[in-house]
Amino acid sequence: MMMNNILNTPKLRILLIKLRHHGDMLLTTPVIDSLRQKWPDAQIDVLLYEETRDMLGAHSAIGTIYGIDRKWKQLGTLKHLQKEWQLLRTLRAQRYQVVINLADQWRSAIVTRFTGAPVRLGFAFNKRDNAFWRFCHSQLVSVANHHAQHTVEQNLSILSPLPVTPQPAVTMSYTADDWHHAQQILMQKGVGDSYIVIQPTSRWFYKCWDENKMAQTITALQQDGHTVVLTAGPDKKELEMIDRILAASPQTGVVSLAGQLTLRQLASLIDHARLFLGVDSVPMHMAAALQTPCIALFGPSKLTFWSPWQVNGEVIWAGDYGPLPDPDAIDTKTQERYLDTIPVEDVVSAARRYL
Repeated sequence: MMMNNILNTPKLRILLIKLRHHGDMLLTTPVIDSLRQKWPDAQIDVLLYEETRDMLGAHSAIGTIYGIDRKWKQLGTLKHLQKEWQLLRTLRAQRYQVVINLADQWRSAIVTRFTGAPVRLGFAFNKRDNAFWRFCHSQLVSVANHHAQHTVEQNLSILSPLPVTPQPAVTMSYTADDWHHAQQILMQKGVGDSYIVIQPTSRWFYKCWDENKMAQTITALQQDGHTVVLTAGPDKKELEMIDRILAASPQTGVVSLAGQLTLRQLASLIDHARLFLGVDSVPMHMAAALQTPCIALFGPSKLTFWSPWQVNGEVIWAGDYGPLPDPDAIDTKTQERYLDTIPVEDVVSAARRYL
């Protein structure tokens, strides 16, 4: 009864907490959209890691985004603690009625408790089965079915104690300025309205495909008359990989925007593309969210959790061509390329089906 009284507050104040990587943040948007659908006038704020802000920064349903900057540690212990304390005080001052903690870190639990919100939802993670985790939350939601659910479904399950109808669509938002900037760069590179985006890189190289196979795929698509735009993060290793692919690709009809776009600008680029082709990475999740035709190359990732959600396209899984190691047993620094069993002709054929 007390929860019902709280949820009927005229302008509900809600804080959502998720402290993970970029892709994880994008996959929280169904929770945000579900809350907005139920409470159109609610204040819905988010606490995240500062470097992931771009994933949610243009989302129309979000009021304020609070960021934890992992660079605070470089300021020294005293200043770091001051930043953390300042954030805690700021969040407490918002007088949230509902805090939804999707994270599994102790820090997120402490923040949840410190807000003073009467409704504090978290997950009953097996590794957090203790009195302090329970103390930090007013109600814990079972994770018993998480092993068989996509990350989107896992996230949405936290809403089960609330009178909310889950809205399962993932939304990637960007601004008109983001697209204008991307358009300007395309024009400078001589790229018109029709192009394919290919993202060959991932933060973890074991998720990447052989550079020569990627170059052969690019060559086939370029010979079909398509313009190919290569994208990647600004990391030196990713840019070196792009250079190797470019060296083996046609000199015309292939351009690189690697390291030149923010994530939101990249989203706008993908949204206007004829096709997205890439490996298991944030841009792949963007393409699925934007409903751009998408060919996703997967290796030893947990498909149940991380396949592109509601994708308009196909997932090509290396496990269909040979044995793959258990995702939990992989050394992320390995030089192995587990996707290399995927044949070029299968990727080219899949791409042609959507062009």
